[in-house]
Amino acid sequence: MKLIINNTSMVPIYEQIMEQIKAQIISGELKENDILPSVRTMAKELKISALTVKKAYDNLEAEGMTVTVHGKGTYVAASNTQLMEEERRKEVETDLEAAIQKGRRCGMKEEEIRSLFELIMEDE
Repeated sequence: MKLIINNTSMVPIYEQIMEQIKAQIISGELKENDILPSVRTMAKELKISALTVKKAYDNLEAEGMTVTVHGKGTYVAASNTQLMEEERRKEVETDLEAAIQKGRRCGMKEEEIRSLFELIMEDE
């Protein structure tokens, strides 16, 4: 599994791990019952604390994305179509909100931002 950690990001490392694994599950790159690397293996590959990886795995399990079987490992949970749709929607909403905030910081008015969104939608 290839994950990229940005040590200069303001996003905590465990959240970066979670987001990348979620993206792989949503895209279908990781499928139901695929096993994730062990906490130790992932920590060694990324050169980070095993506790950080464990926190990411625990949070993924709490969100219903993975299942951990003691002594066996962490697996991708059964696909919950509704959960996947919700995750995709959240991801897009976050990106759109960031774009709107950036437009506001740059001094754009609501109508200018709206027209940009309309322009982008027309190209599709």
